Amino acid sequence: MKKNIALLAAVSVIALSSAANALEFRPYVGAQYNITHINAKDLPANMDMNSYSLFVGTEYNKYFGTELFYQNTNSWHKIIDGNKVKADFDAYGLDAYAYLPLGCDQVIAPFATLGIAEYNFGGNSEDNGLGYRLGGGIQYHVTNNIAIRAIGRYVWTDKLEGMDHLSEFSLGIKYVF
Repeated sequence: MKKNIALLAAVSVIALSSAANALEFRPYVGAQYNITHINAKDLPANMDMNSYSLFVGTEYNKYFGTELFYQNTNSWHKIIDGNKVKADFDAYGLDAYAYLPLGCDQVIAPFATLGIAEYNFGGNSEDNGLGYRLGGGIQYHVTNNIAIRAIGRYVWTDKLEGMDHLSEFSLGIKYVF
């Protein structure tokens, strides 16, 4: 996992070095609320979990940025065939963002995101593995320093027993320094 994050960071730095004169390095922090839908292989019912994410990132210019995040869910539980099934997860990782600012003021920006994360599941069965994240959304700059955003994301899981994929919908706010 650490090698993948380091590789993604190195590729980002190399790609940006060619356009060094256009860099603006605007760091930011933020939080978001997530609804995660988990498609489980062996359960007759899929899981819908609520969670929060905290993130720090940098906008390198108005078109590109990267972000580190931590996500933690509530505990999901359901009675299935007389057995109590419960689950929860936390995740951390790195996402890259490509923005397309629109209009004269460029306060609205649709974006695409691509990333990798380590997912740690608990509950009835504990497991961890990588998730490959692909998504898109829209961001609105309320002021020069405050932005709100909505994201839809699909996550392919690797080596997570019993998990097919995750779908995530998020609403967040960030403060840009």
